[in-house]
Amino acid sequence: MNRIKDKSDEIEKYLEELETILPKDLEEYSKSIEKKAACERYFEKIIESTTDLAFLVIKKEKFEVLENNEIFEVLLKKEIINNVLCQKMKKAKGMRNIIAHKYGEIDDEIVFESLTEELIPDITNFLEAIEAYFKTH
Repeated sequence: MNRIKDKSDEIEKYLEELETILPKDLEEYSKSIEKKAACERYFEKIIESTTDLAFLVIKKEKFEVLENNEIFEVLLKKEIINNVLCQKMKKAKGMRNIIAHKYGEIDDEIVFESLTEELIPDITNFLEAIEAYFKTH
């Protein structure tokens, strides 16, 4: 359980750090190479850590998982997260892969919207779902 708590704390730290550097608008984001690179890197770190957390939960609970891309579905099947959150986590993981591997041209507007409107509340909801699960199990 300590590893799960440590990983959750790490994710919360990354979210707090991201909030301190987020540009106020898309124009500032697009014009600042440094801000854009830092925000994209935090996006990657947060999603990587969230994926690690999901695997820690799966391992601790001895849930079966066959493929890396099934981890959020396993948490859905075990009623740890709901379907909406499952889909959002899969979408965030896909965005992380686009950013990390530079598939095609990255759309600043989509990344900025993900950073400012989706990532923080979705990851916060994910952390709360994990915490709620372990309070009852």
